[in-house]
Amino acid sequence: MRPFRPAEPSYAGVGVTFCRTELVLEPADLRGADVAIVGAPFDDGTSFRPGARFGPRAIRAAEDVAGPSTRPHMELGVDPFAELRVVDHGDIEATPADLATSHRRLRATLTDVLEADAIPVVLGGDHSLSTPTMQALADRLGPDGYAVLHFDTHADTGATTFGVANTHGTPFHRGVTEGFLRGDHVVQVGLRGTWPTPPEFAWMRDQGFRWHTMDEIEDRGLPSVVAEAVASVTGAAPRVYLTVDIDVLDPAFAPGTGTPEPGGLTTRELLRAVRTVAASVDLCAMDLVEVSPPYDPAGVTALAAQRLVLETLSGLALRRSGRSARPERP
Repeated sequence: MRPFRPAEPSYAGVGVTFCRTELVLEPADLRGADVAIVGAPFDDGTSFRPGARFGPRAIRAAEDVAGPSTRPHMELGVDPFAELRVVDHGDIEATPADLATSHRRLRATLTDVLEADAIPVVLGGDHSLSTPTMQALADRLGPDGYAVLHFDTHADTGATTFGVANTHGTPFHRGVTEGFLRGDHVVQVGLRGTWPTPPEFAWMRDQGFRWHTMDEIEDRGLPSVVAEAVASVTGAAPRVYLTVDIDVLDPAFAPGTGTPEPGGLTTRELLRAVRTVAASVDLCAMDLVEVSPPYDPAGVTALAAQRLVLETLSGLALRRSGRSARPERP
């Protein structure tokens, strides 16, 4: 993995690292890192609007603060880059029109990160990347060793999408049926719209999936739902994989995505939710997927994604520090 390769697509490679962090390209140099940012610039698993292959570069470039990696959090009283060694491990070598090869390379890269005892944070890319992520986690921790907390409009539990088994709509079905994920270790937050259909919900129920729809969130409030979701995943397994599809946000806040659905969360709600999760669980991996910059000329979707990763790092830093939050107040 290098910043650029002569034969790679023009949208791949690292023009600027995440929050100006150190660029670390060799697996041996990951030792001592707490978190490794990994770009996965592919969208060959997309079933509707493409463009998520441009997501990693847009998310990295959304940072509006130049200079060293210092980002103090006014509500938590921590600076994630003071508490954690965060490095950028560049982009995987994604191959356009060959999703299986891109998945193999992502799995291998995440294996390197996990073997270095670092937490991978993957910038997508479409949500099919959860398949190699969970495969790498199962290789390292076993399928009993991790749970999934999944923020998304869609459950991504289809057996196929238009007859194809390896897409952004199938990773959690594949995980269960292929044995690298336990269905009773999955909690999903934010479901809405017209999919899953009753047959998918019946399958999910049979596998032990738990989920919280947007109507439930509106009735109960997101903090209550997140607290229950955290209790569910921490009770299921010692480690937690947090996966965030940007389309869980309402399209008013995140228009740049492949499968938008009205009626979602606000950016403010989701920022606090992921911060709470990261501060409350033993995180083993995180990803932010389905940012499609061509559908958002203003760049607000990539900015939201960048901030969601930063909030996750801040919550993780608070947990690692062992301190309570110290908000800035008069």
